[in-house]
Amino acid sequence: MSYIKKGTPAFRKTSFAFFAAGFNTFAILYCAQPLMLAFTKEFHISPTTSSLSLSVTTIALAISMLIFGSLSEVWGRKPVMVYSMLAASLLCLLTACSPTFHVLLFFRTAVGITLAGLPSVAMAYLGEEIEAKSLGSAMGLYISGNAIGAVGGRVIAGTLSDYFGWHGAIAGIGIISIAATVIFWISLPPSQHFQSRKLEVGKLGKSLLDHLKDPGLVCLYGLGFLLLGSNVALFNYIGYVLTAPPYSLSQTIVSWVFLILIIGMFSSMWTGRLVDRYGKQKILMINLSITLAGVILTLDPALLAKIAGLGLFTFGFFGSHSIASSWVGQRTLTNKAQASSLYLFLYYTGSSVGGTLGGVFWSMFSWRGLICMIIVFLLIAFILSGFLLKSSVKARRVTNVKESYQMKES
Repeated sequence: MSYIKKGTPAFRKTSFAFFAAGFNTFAILYCAQPLMLAFTKEFHISPTTSSLSLSVTTIALAISMLIFGSLSEVWGRKPVMVYSMLAASLLCLLTACSPTFHVLLFFRTAVGITLAGLPSVAMAYLGEEIEAKSLGSAMGLYISGNAIGAVGGRVIAGTLSDYFGWHGAIAGIGIISIAATVIFWISLPPSQHFQSRKLEVGKLGKSLLDHLKDPGLVCLYGLGFLLLGSNVALFNYIGYVLTAPPYSLSQTIVSWVFLILIIGMFSSMWTGRLVDRYGKQKILMINLSITLAGVILTLDPALLAKIAGLGLFTFGFFGSHSIASSWVGQRTLTNKAQASSLYLFLYYTGSSVGGTLGGVFWSMFSWRGLICMIIVFLLIAFILSGFLLKSSVKARRVTNVKESYQMKES
């Protein structure tokens, strides 16, 4: 059984399948964000309550990812991913029929649970089936699908809502997602290197605790929590600002503001090259500084300044996230997939907490209050980065001592 190599028909099919899968997952996940204002008006709820339409989905996704990753060890990679995508797409269509906000939250929670079957398994499938030299290209296309899905879901939903209301917007995303599921099912080759295992809950729990004993990993998990919490808080409520006076922009125009997230694709590539040259710690601090500068710039009342601030924030956010997420895998010696799942768990938990807590600050203190909350999040991120630097230096010293001792013994 050979591995899938770049340039072969199997590689093209696999890459296309995961591009569709990434689009499916993140379009469904984030399609609610530009619709929050519509939920506020129709259901007569506060912006904080409206933010739950995204928060309940991300927290359900975060928790469920820890479960689905283990279940795929028993049931297989492709079946879990296909059924996950199909169930999430059908639930997305049902969400469009919600008569009340409580019913909508129920369906959005169910969507988060079912969506978890793809991101928690995708990395494992690619690592098992793709040749090592070709893995970077395949992973890049999958992540591109994630980014385009996150942007496309927001833009498509926001635009459709102006013409067909939020019901039609979510239904449109559901139809697109079903098409993406069919493409994924037909295009993805069955697993060739997967070996079913027994589900051992005891070992799973022990290894989870072992990861949490590493101070460096805990700092990286905290960074993920604070980064996405800041991102979702900022983009959750920018629509309320831009649709109100003095800007009074339409929902369609506001939804196109989310195109600025595409900057993240270039930021990640730029950051990767600089990390190879200057090291992770220094480039992480630079990216966090850019993120903080972008947040502060959004306080300027000028529309162009606000958009520029969002661009700077997005650039720094994606650069910081790419460093932190890759650092987890490099720092972990065993059970790397589980360590990455823990990072994603805290990452999406941060989305839920930051998105909802941001609503409280927005309701009480308006835009300035929300920005102050995000600044505090980022200042804590700087502190964690400092602890991470000290932890890395200490770990290197221990490694050097062990290596020198082993050389003397030999």
